[in-house]
Amino acid sequence: MKPLTLIALMVPGLWLIWLWVQALTFNPVALGFDPVARTHHYLGDTALRILIVSLMISPLRDLTKWAPLLQIRRRIGLAVFFYALAHVAAYLVFDLRGSFPALWEDVVERIYITLGMAAFLMLIPLAVTSNNTMIKRMGALAWRRLHTLVYPVAVLAVFHYGFMVKGVQMGPWIHGAVIALLLGYRAWRGISRPDSSFRTRLRQVRGAA
Repeated sequence: MKPLTLIALMVPGLWLIWLWVQALTFNPVALGFDPVARTHHYLGDTALRILIVSLMISPLRDLTKWAPLLQIRRRIGLAVFFYALAHVAAYLVFDLRGSFPALWEDVVERIYITLGMAAFLMLIPLAVTSNNTMIKRMGALAWRRLHTLVYPVAVLAVFHYGFMVKGVQMGPWIHGAVIALLLGYRAWRGISRPDSSFRTRLRQVRGAA
């Protein structure tokens, strides 16, 4: 299942590369009339949607009782980080010409950039610790607590999306509603069915490698 998951996670990136190949060769409008904006919006949308998929793993596991779902969760989480990193890099390189002072100015002055950068910075420790070595070093309980940061990341990301778009668009509302439902499920699950034991938590975390 892990190889299939990896292939599925690579598809959006490969599709974007293919669009750029078209735009630079035989189809100049493959990425629309503003390929730069299309690129970093596409990467941001992809990161957010994969993040939502990662949040759906636990509910799906609870409903289906299919244990292999937990084994792909960390891989999906890493894909979120890499697409978010590409999103930030595209904005920095194409829009700001690689200027970090300009990036800092945007972070300070534009609320949607502030929210997006906060979400991205919170993803970094999650990506760095998404391996068995860090789980053993931190301990399973501390690791799980750290990785609850994924929930504020999701909230910040959807607000970043909402403040970024112009006018009233359904995209942020739809993504926000899905995230709200998943957070509500998480809260209900924590109240009604707490984890049974430390060993259970440890097995689940190690199985997600």
